[in-house]
Amino acid sequence: MNWAEFVTVALIHLLAVASPGPDFAVVVRESVANGRRAGTWTALGVGTGIFLHVGYSLLGIGLIVSQSVLLFNVLKWLAAAYLLYIGIKALRARPAAPTDLETPAGALERSARGAFVSGFVTNGLNPKATLFFLSLFTVVIDPHTPLWAQAVYGIYLAAATTLWFCLVALLFSQRRVRAGFARLGHWFDRAMGAVLVGLGVKLAFTQLR
Repeated sequence: MNWAEFVTVALIHLLAVASPGPDFAVVVRESVANGRRAGTWTALGVGTGIFLHVGYSLLGIGLIVSQSVLLFNVLKWLAAAYLLYIGIKALRARPAAPTDLETPAGALERSARGAFVSGFVTNGLNPKATLFFLSLFTVVIDPHTPLWAQAVYGIYLAAATTLWFCLVALLFSQRRVRAGFARLGHWFDRAMGAVLVGLGVKLAFTQLR
């Protein structure tokens, strides 16, 4: 394995994953609204979505998507529609009762599967992630790098992404942090909804270059 290449991949991924985006917004919202368990499952969903991007990048499907305006736009509109859907739901949030900090609104109904799917779909349908991984596996990673080494890179990227967002979930699900957000009540949920809607609209106008 080329360790210099691995370090380059790791640094580029670190900069990308630390940048606020749909994944970050979804994990934060789940963590604050539904607690650590939901936030962690959302983070696991985001991390698992990385395997999807790595998989089609290794198979060369990402190159096909990047060259097809139709396929790119289909993926783009699906992702934008999903972000708009969850964003509008958050915008319609109503004031919560004071006791909801102990048992967050919707926490009983929020299953691990639901939180996981939320993270997976948010990451998996993001066409910007498609272009990121395509460029990573065609420009940064030498095409002559053995397939097994590229697979190792993919496993690392998924694990590092999962770890990062688990830490985000851990931070934003802390009792004091949630208490601070709880004082803002439903306005926090609405603010996160506005962020998600904004990201959805921005994504909808993303052009294939």
